[in-house]
Amino acid sequence: MDRNVESFLELDTYQEACALDFAIFKHTQSWPKEEMYALTDQIRRSSRSVGANIAEAWAKRRYPAHFTSKLTDADAELQETLHWLLRAKTYGYLDAKSFDVLWDSAKLVGRRLGSMLKSGDWSK
Repeated sequence: MDRNVESFLELDTYQEACALDFAIFKHTQSWPKEEMYALTDQIRRSSRSVGANIAEAWAKRRYPAHFTSKLTDADAELQETLHWLLRAKTYGYLDAKSFDVLWDSAKLVGRRLGSMLKSGDWSK
């Protein structure tokens, strides 16, 4: 482990997941009201769940199977978020630049989660 992390709040992966969640929240505020209980709610829920699952993984870091399970859940929620980003772009709710920024941010979180899963290193 590269550093002595004392809280999930210090994890780069957690911080990046929360930044993605917030960016998605800001973008969805301008989406059509008829999408409130469909696309908007779904993407907000899945993007928020990524960070929540990372926090839970942190709490279970002493138990490799539980740690892996929660990180896998975080990755699954991230994949759902990617799906909703694609739908939002298709429906015209995200311009190309906004989509690219959100997509790249999500892919970065995904690479970090993959690295944590592969190495079992929770300090990232």
